[in-house]
Amino acid sequence: MQLYICGAGGVGREALDTALAAALTVTAFLDDARAGEQVRGLPVLRPDEATGGEYLVGIAAPAARARLALLMERRGLRPATLVHPRAVIAPDTVLEAGCLVQANAYVSSSVTLGPHAQVHYNATIGHDTVLDARATVYPGANISGNVRLCAGATVGSNAVVLQGLTVGSGAFVGAGAVVTRDVPARTTVVGAPARPLYTPDPD
Repeated sequence: MQLYICGAGGVGREALDTALAAALTVTAFLDDARAGEQVRGLPVLRPDEATGGEYLVGIAAPAARARLALLMERRGLRPATLVHPRAVIAPDTVLEAGCLVQANAYVSSSVTLGPHAQVHYNATIGHDTVLDARATVYPGANISGNVRLCAGATVGSNAVVLQGLTVGSGAFVGAGAVVTRDVPARTTVVGAPARPLYTPDPD
């Protein structure tokens, strides 16, 4: 079975690390910007050169993940889920297709990771938390119990989201921020306690 990693940048190479640790063979990277190169001993192809099998989108940006997932699925490829063997996945937890969980991450009980969600190394996800599609938790971040990260939300490195809160669709929590109240959609928050860096334009 062929396995492609979309994106030959930092997260893509970390996804390769996860695959190798899980004793999986990666066929190639898919990356328009680096097509024709070799990265970590693997060829880099254009996404439209993938010929079937499975794929993992190893890109941090949620919008790019959505675009590439749609392209791959239109080409008949299936999303793979990669979990590093040094990650902890507690019981009664669901990982949807396309998830990436890196080394030393801890995903607690009764958590749901939606399609193409990412939990980076040393991050923790508390009980009963839901990460919707393409939500991202960067290295060292701590998501408390019963939190919801809506579609495309990102929590930066070493940030904290307190119990029971919601981070809205497309919102971004800056590195080291401490989230003490719900974050509206498409809003960037920074600081401790976290405050909006800017507010979204009204729809």
